[in-house]
Amino acid sequence: MGLPPKTCAAHYFDGTEPGPDGLMALAQRALELRDGSSPRRCDGLRLGAVFFNPSLRTRTSLEAAAVALGIHPMIIQPGKDAWGWAFEDGAIMDGGQAEHVRDAVPVLSSYVDLLAVRSFARLIDPEEDRAEPVLGAFMGLSSRPVLNLESCRWHPMQGLADAATWVSRLGPLRGKRLALSWAPHPKPLPAAVPNQVLLTASMLGMDITLAHPEGFDLDPQIVGRATGLARVGGGALTVSHSPDAAAGADVVYAKSWSGFSGYGDRVGEAVRRAACADWMMTRERVGGAGFMHCLPVRRNVVVEDSVLDGPRSWVTEQAGLRMWTAMALLEHLGRGGTW
Repeated sequence: MGLPPKTCAAHYFDGTEPGPDGLMALAQRALELRDGSSPRRCDGLRLGAVFFNPSLRTRTSLEAAAVALGIHPMIIQPGKDAWGWAFEDGAIMDGGQAEHVRDAVPVLSSYVDLLAVRSFARLIDPEEDRAEPVLGAFMGLSSRPVLNLESCRWHPMQGLADAATWVSRLGPLRGKRLALSWAPHPKPLPAAVPNQVLLTASMLGMDITLAHPEGFDLDPQIVGRATGLARVGGGALTVSHSPDAAAGADVVYAKSWSGFSGYGDRVGEAVRRAACADWMMTRERVGGAGFMHCLPVRRNVVVEDSVLDGPRSWVTEQAGLRMWTAMALLEHLGRGGTW
């Protein structure tokens, strides 16, 4: 079994490609698979996955899902088990980078039926990260569908698992209250996950409170886009600068990220971050809400042990659904599905 030579309309870039109904269908299919439904096998398909950054859940869930469907996964880590890559046009490759993306991706995509890539934001130049240089190069050069396994701005595989978790725990999502709260962390982190939470929840009509300290704003382009999607979907998005903004929510999603307005200012951000240690998620702040985090998580920095290990923690289910949602997505694409 193999896909036609050109199926690039099925790139999975930011998770909005299926639309709200398609996203819900994938989440529901993941829950069916978890509950014992037989996988729709894709025997003989080949999946290439290129990891420029480390991974635990994304890599293992993808591999496990592929194997369960009869898909053969091939994992590449440039700079570790393969040559380092260059991406710049006109690069003079006289250093440690022996491959250029222009040569590597067309060949890789000719070997496989699906191609996936993981590459984080550099957090130096906001316009560079907005341009998605690595993911964009893969999508532009690949003859096969490209799956985003986390890029500068998006993590749609995580977003799909988040949606399945919300459906599993909350049922119909329109009007359900989600608090997305910034949390302390010892170092600056990309914003792909919180960006994705906003996009996914707004598509599904949830009422979202985005809470963060002054100076830790998300990209205004993304906040504006999510606000519009929420309005269309029957939900809403409001911004708060209170660490207690989670009160009354159905679900609290904690995550640290670097502020967009201070992009690249690592010294200034470190000072601001040190002053916000009291944003840690506590049992009192979470209250009766479900608690979510994408993992890995810094215990007793981002969130107290009593929350993570308590009865309102959905973190283990959320992480476990990464495999089932990957399986649902691979089923769809591996059997010729598009958007």
